[in-house]
Amino acid sequence: MKPFMSKVRFPSLLSAILVALALTSALRADVIETKDGSRIVGTLTKVDKGKLYLSTAAAGDIVIDQAEVVSIVTSHSLSVRLDSGTRLDGRITAQNGDAKIIGSEGIVSTPISHLAQSWPLDGLDPLADHWIYEATLDINGTTGNKSQLGTAAGFSAKRVGPMDETDFYFAYNRQVTEGEVSADQFKAGIDYTSNFSNRGSWFVRDEAGFDKIMDIKFYETAAVGVGEDLIKNKFDLLTARVGVAYRYDDYTSITTPNVNSAALDLEIAHDFKTSEFELVNKVVVLPAVNDFSNVMLTQDSYFQIPLKNPAWKLRLGLSNSYESQPPAGIQKLDTTYYTRLILDWGQ
Repeated sequence: MKPFMSKVRFPSLLSAILVALALTSALRADVIETKDGSRIVGTLTKVDKGKLYLSTAAAGDIVIDQAEVVSIVTSHSLSVRLDSGTRLDGRITAQNGDAKIIGSEGIVSTPISHLAQSWPLDGLDPLADHWIYEATLDINGTTGNKSQLGTAAGFSAKRVGPMDETDFYFAYNRQVTEGEVSADQFKAGIDYTSNFSNRGSWFVRDEAGFDKIMDIKFYETAAVGVGEDLIKNKFDLLTARVGVAYRYDDYTSITTPNVNSAALDLEIAHDFKTSEFELVNKVVVLPAVNDFSNVMLTQDSYFQIPLKNPAWKLRLGLSNSYESQPPAGIQKLDTTYYTRLILDWGQ
């Protein structure tokens, strides 16, 4: 008598394996069904503002109106908030408009329409404030035919809420070339932004400091205005801001008149971010109202990559500071190239 396995053909065995793999994959996936009979398989990443966000292998990221959903089955647990404010952790199963959240503490039933938000278990609560901290340091030097030593350090603490953001920061840069100080700058400030719509915002900011190479003993700029996200998606954010400002520049040289004037505040910021790198550009233009030819412009652009430990990053950047009416003997444009080590921590 021949062994049983000799009767099983190889193609039949391969088909069985493929079917088993397909069933395993399906069991690990989330399934959404809509009123028109569509059945969408993928991973439910979040529920927010009446939308379900689903990541699929075939069609990429899909957004579905919650009002069109009749059935939900998740294969993994999520953090869920009901419209009453109650927060739960568990798997979601829903049929014919009624949903169940199945967690370690039992089952809670609610209409699908009462699912206000969901997010990954290890993710941030969308309604909770959280802080992001960043410390920077770069040191560079040259000896031999010429002597050069440069140091720069900075720190920022950013509070991020569901509808607003506050950034506290300071930075110092000092450069000595052939025994002569070629850079000596300090700045500290606060920038607050509040969103009144998905793309619209208003802001208020204040920054003060000095730049001894540009002969600025002390400067301060306070501004308030509105902003608009011109591009806003998973990877790309382009924001323009327009406002009114107060500009004060106190020069060391008594022959250079101080600037004490209202000004316009014109800003453009672009942030393109993936898991592999981040590219950031920011430009701020401040023309004085009493003399529009008196313009201060700052620009900062950098390319940033995460290191093996993702909390550490390497930043390669270029910044420019421009004064249209500098003191005598001072060039209008000051350019800095830098390589910077970044440490991020906090949520």
